[in-house]
Amino acid sequence: MTNPIKEASAALREVILAAAGRAVAENLLPGEPLPDFTIEIPADTSHGDFATNIAMASARAFKMAPRKIAELLTSQMVLDGTPFDRYEIAGPGFINFFLKPQWFASVVRTVEQEGESYGRSDYGQGKKVLVEFVSANPTGPMHIGNARGGAIGDGLASVLSWAGYQVKREFYVNDAGNQIAKFGVSLEARYLQIYDPSAEMPEDAYQGADIVEHAKNFAAIHGDKYVSATPEERREALVAYALPLNIEGLKRDLLKYRIEYDNWFLESTLHKNGAVDKVIALLKDKGATYEHEGALWFKATDYGADQDFVLVRQNGIPTYVVPDIAYHYDKLVTRGFDIAIDVLGADHHGYVPRLKAALTALGIDANRLNVVLMQMVRLVRDGEVIKASKRSGKAITLVTLLDEVPIDAARFFFNLREANSHFDFDLDLAVEQSSQNPVYYVQYAHARICSILKSLTSDGITRRKPSLEELSLLTAPEETELIRHLANLPGEIIEAAKNYDPARMTRYSMELATKFHKFYNACRVKCEDEPLMQARLSLCTGVKTVLHNVLTMLKIDAPESM
Repeated sequence: MTNPIKEASAALREVILAAAGRAVAENLLPGEPLPDFTIEIPADTSHGDFATNIAMASARAFKMAPRKIAELLTSQMVLDGTPFDRYEIAGPGFINFFLKPQWFASVVRTVEQEGESYGRSDYGQGKKVLVEFVSANPTGPMHIGNARGGAIGDGLASVLSWAGYQVKREFYVNDAGNQIAKFGVSLEARYLQIYDPSAEMPEDAYQGADIVEHAKNFAAIHGDKYVSATPEERREALVAYALPLNIEGLKRDLLKYRIEYDNWFLESTLHKNGAVDKVIALLKDKGATYEHEGALWFKATDYGADQDFVLVRQNGIPTYVVPDIAYHYDKLVTRGFDIAIDVLGADHHGYVPRLKAALTALGIDANRLNVVLMQMVRLVRDGEVIKASKRSGKAITLVTLLDEVPIDAARFFFNLREANSHFDFDLDLAVEQSSQNPVYYVQYAHARICSILKSLTSDGITRRKPSLEELSLLTAPEETELIRHLANLPGEIIEAAKNYDPARMTRYSMELATKFHKFYNACRVKCEDEPLMQARLSLCTGVKTVLHNVLTMLKIDAPESM
C-alpha cells in the first residue's frame, strides 16, 4: 500500500525542517518557532515537481525578506538519500524541487509489484462505515434519480473500501407509514375496478401500470374473495401480496445494475422490536421533549435545528421522522458503526439538521452522520430534455434506462459530476462509440494497451522485467507526466473518500487516458533501444493496471478489445 506522492512529500518536509534547524544552529535564522507552511505540486510541473511557500510563510516571524530566507534555507539543504536531485528559488521566494529519474522508475515498479492492490491505503484505519443509498419507495419501480443515487452510493462505498474503511452497503425499506397506506388504497381501487369499473380511484393514489398489474394478478389468485371483505382486510391482503414482489423487483433491478447490498433493513422491524418507542422514551428521559396541544414535541432548537417539531401526533401515532431517528440510533449505537453515510435527494436538505439535532439530544456525536445530498438528473435526447411524470405512472425507470444505455455508461455517466451538481444525462452520447463518450474513451485506452502488448508479442518481442536503472530512462516529458499521474492514484482515492466524491475517480481515469494517448503518440514503444522499449512496455502495463483498478472500483468493465 504505497503512496509515492505522500512519501516524497514527507521526505521533502524532513529536508526543509532539517535545513531550517541547521540555519538556526548557524545563527543564519532566528530561533523562532517555524510557522505552518505548505508543500504542493505546482500546476506547471516544468517549474518543479514540488514547491514550498516556507519562505513567505516565515517572513514575519523571521523579520526577513522571503527571498533571503529561501536563499539561507537552500544553502543548508541536503538532498542526498532523498527522491530529489535539485531545487530552484522562484519569484518572491518559492522553492521548487525536482525529482530524480529514479523516483519515476520506482513508481512504475511499485505499480507493477502491487498490481490490483495499487491505490489501496490504510487512511480509514479500519473504521466501520455504513453507506445507505437508493432506499427507493417500495411502492413502485425505481426512477432515474434512484439510478444516479445507486451509482454514486455504490461508487462511494467502493472508494471508502479502497481507502481503508470497513464498508457495508444497506438499503432501507420504507415498508411502514403513509406511503404503504397509500399503496394499499391504490391497489384496493384497482382491484375493485376489476369487478366494478365505476369504482373510484382516489386522486392522490399511485397511478402506475404496476398497480394495475398487481391488482390483476391478485385477482387471478383470489378472485372476488376480498370484494366483500372489510377495507382493512382487503388492503392488508393486497399489500402483503404486492409489497414482497416489489422488494424482490428492487433487488433484481439493482443486481442488474451491479449493486449488491450487505443488508436490506425493513422499517417495520423498528416498530415490531420497540426501537421506535425506545427512542421516544430516551428523548423524554433526556428532557428533550415537551407537550403542546396534545402532541409530543422535540426541542430541536436546543440542539441546533431551526425549529422544534412534532414527534408524536395528538392521535398517538409517531411522525415519519421518529422511525428515522430510531434507524440511525440503530446504526450508530446498536450496531456500532463508526460512521453512517446517507445518499439522499437534495429535497432532504431541511431534514438533515432535524436528524442531527435528535442524535445530539441522544448523546451521539452528530458528526458521525454524514449526508450526501444529490441533485436532480435530467435525461436529454437530440438536445431536448425528456419530460416524464412520476405521478402519472410514466416515469422513466432504472430498467427502461438500462434497456437503452449500457450499464457501463450509466454507472460512469452518473459519477461524472459531484452529487450536489445538477446533471444532464445525454442518452445519445451514452451509446456513442467515439472519443466524445467519456466511458468509451477510457475503456478504449485500456483496450488499446492490451492490443499494443498483444501485437508486440506476436512480433516476437519478449517482455521482461526491466531494472530500475532501465526504468530511469523514462525521462521524456510525456513519460514523466504519465508516471506522475499514476503516482497520484492513492492520494486521489483518499481525497474522494474524504470528500465523499466518487466522481473524482471518473475524472482521474479520463485524465489518465488522455495522458496515455499523448505519451503513445509522442514516444515509440517499439523502438531499437531495447532497454528503453522494455521500460515503455512496463509503463504501458502500469497504465493498464491502474485503468483496470479504477474501472473495477466503479464496477465498470475494463475490456481487452473493442
